[in-house]
Amino acid sequence: MTRQHQTLEQAATRGMLQAVSEDLGHDVAPEWQAAALAVPRHAFLPDRIWTEDGGGYRPVDRMEDAADWFTCAFALSPAVTQVNDGAEPDGPDDVWPSSSASHPSVVFRMLEGADISPGARVLHIGTGTGWDTGMISHRIGDAGVVTVEVDHALADRARDVLKSLGHHPTVVCGDGRLGWGPRAPYDRVLATCSVRRIPGHWIAQTRAGGVILTPWDNPWICWGLLRLVVGEDGTASGRYSPYSAFMLMRTQRQDLRVYGDVVKDDHVPEESVTTLPRRAVVSGDAAFAIGLRIGDVWHTWEDNPADGVADRLWIAGTDGTSWAAVDHDGGEDDRFAVHQYGPRRLWEEVEEAHRWWTGNGSPGPDRFGLTVGPEGHRAWLDDPSDAWPLR
Repeated sequence: MTRQHQTLEQAATRGMLQAVSEDLGHDVAPEWQAAALAVPRHAFLPDRIWTEDGGGYRPVDRMEDAADWFTCAFALSPAVTQVNDGAEPDGPDDVWPSSSASHPSVVFRMLEGADISPGARVLHIGTGTGWDTGMISHRIGDAGVVTVEVDHALADRARDVLKSLGHHPTVVCGDGRLGWGPRAPYDRVLATCSVRRIPGHWIAQTRAGGVILTPWDNPWICWGLLRLVVGEDGTASGRYSPYSAFMLMRTQRQDLRVYGDVVKDDHVPEESVTTLPRRAVVSGDAAFAIGLRIGDVWHTWEDNPADGVADRLWIAGTDGTSWAAVDHDGGEDDRFAVHQYGPRRLWEEVEEAHRWWTGNGSPGPDRFGLTVGPEGHRAWLDDPSDAWPLR
C-alpha cells in the first residue's frame, strides 16, 4: 500500500467516524476511534459487496468500480457481504442478504453500550466480516477475545484478515447458540446477530455481574437492542433500547409461506370489520410492543391479491394453524375487511395488544425489559415484578 492510499483510507475512516458522531449525538469514544483507525472497516470487506437498490440489492465489485466500492465501504449504511448463505443467486430477484458489515453507527453504539475495558474476557457471537472482533481485540488484546461464526467461509476469511492486521483472537466456526465453553466465564457476551430467545449457554458462560448485549428479533418485528445483566442466581435481566436491526441467527430462522404452509383451499374464515389502521400496528413503538405481547405471530403484505382489494395484511402464527387477512379496497374509507381462521383470532389479539399499548401511554422500547430464568423468558413493562411469558 502506498502512503497516498493509506492517507486516503485514514481520511475516509475519520470522515466516517465524524458522520457516526453526528448520528449518535456525541463523539465516538477515543478508544473506539483509535480501534477504527487501526483496523479499518474496508479492510474486512470482500471485493464484491451488495448495496440496497430500489427495494433489491445490486453488486458492487471492487475490481470493476473501485470508486463505487470505496464509497460503499465507508458509507453510513450496512454493506451486505454475503447473499443466499454463500450460494450464487439465480438472478437479481433471488438475492437475499445472509451476512453484512453492520451500520457503523449501530456498531459503535453497541461497542460503547457493552462497556468493554482492558482485562475483560469477551465472547463475540456472529463474527461476520471480523471488523467488530478486530476493534475489540485492539481494545483489550487478542487473548481476551473469542468469536464464533457458523459459516466456515466467513470464519476462515475473518481469521485471515485479522491475521493480516496483526490480530490473533480465537476464531471458532460453530453454532453461536452454544457459545464457547472452553474459555468461559466471560465478562461480556456481545452478539452481532439477532435472537428470538437468549440461549442458555450464553447465560451459563457469563460470570455473575457480566453483561449480555444482543440485537432482538421476534416474528412481528426485528428491532431493538437488549442488555441483560447476569445475576448470582443465574438469571439474566435487563432492558431494551430502540436501536439495531440485525439478521436473525441462522439456527433460529423459520421460513413459512402464506400459501402452502398456512392458508389452505378448504379453510373457511370468519368475517368481520375493523377500524384500526393496519399500518399503525406493523412499525415503530407500537409494533415493538405488539411483538412482545403476542410473541409467536408474523405478518406480510400482498398487493392486489383479489378483485377490489388494493392490498392485504396477512397475519399468521408461527405454528401455521391460525391466520388473518385484513384488506383495504384502495378508497378513503377507514373500515377494513377482516378474515380470520384457526383456533386463535389473531387480528383480535393484535387489536387487544394495541389497546394495551395505548392504555399504558404508548411506551417506547426503553420502557420494556426481559428476564430469563427458571420460568423461561418473561417480558415486562417498567417493573420486572409485573411480567408475562413470551409466547
